[in-house]
Amino acid sequence: MPPRRSSLLSSQANRRQSRAACLPIILLPLAGILGLVTFIALLAGNNYLFLAQPYGPGATAQPGHLAAFFSPTVKFWGASIESWAAQWSLEPNLVATVMQIESCGDPQAVSPAGATGLFQVMPFHFQQGDSLQDPNTNAGRGLAFLKESLDTAHGEVRLALASYNGGTDLISLDESLWPDETIQYTYWGTAIYQDAQRGASASQVLNQWKAHNGWRLCLQASQRLGIYP
Repeated sequence: MPPRRSSLLSSQANRRQSRAACLPIILLPLAGILGLVTFIALLAGNNYLFLAQPYGPGATAQPGHLAAFFSPTVKFWGASIESWAAQWSLEPNLVATVMQIESCGDPQAVSPAGATGLFQVMPFHFQQGDSLQDPNTNAGRGLAFLKESLDTAHGEVRLALASYNGGTDLISLDESLWPDETIQYTYWGTAIYQDAQRGASASQVLNQWKAHNGWRLCLQASQRLGIYP
């Protein structure tokens, strides 16, 4: 005997209610998954936007990409360079360039003029009680001055390097009046940094710097750190 119409309607209604009750169980996990995917996408997008921005005026390379051609004794400090660069809103390759031509990564380097440490910081930049050759302290004092120089020079890396070498007065001084040492310093630093910015695998200017006299600094740094090419 076929079922009565009322029974059929009741059965269909029960099935519809059952399906309706199952929908939240199915849709809620899907909504959660879609929300998580959206959150990850937004987070990745925000990180990408952050990474694409320069660390400071005149610095255009992305963070976390130190050029491969820096000396092993400079790359030894790679993680610290990136940390210091972020702290002082500087591009890591610029920080590495300054370390390269100042000390080649020797934390105990001392110049005849009295500059000391990884960034060859003059004594008057330190505060009482500072450990001049402590890498973090030396980086803090040196990079604070580099950032000041870069800001004063409105992002012109060449002028900032001149200031780092010879004082902020050089920024407004005609380059023909710069000391020979500063002219040479800015040549090395600007060209090496430009090679790093364009992603070069080697730097002819860095090799020139080493041949000129930089090899002595790098040999001393290698002996100090126990790192040899």
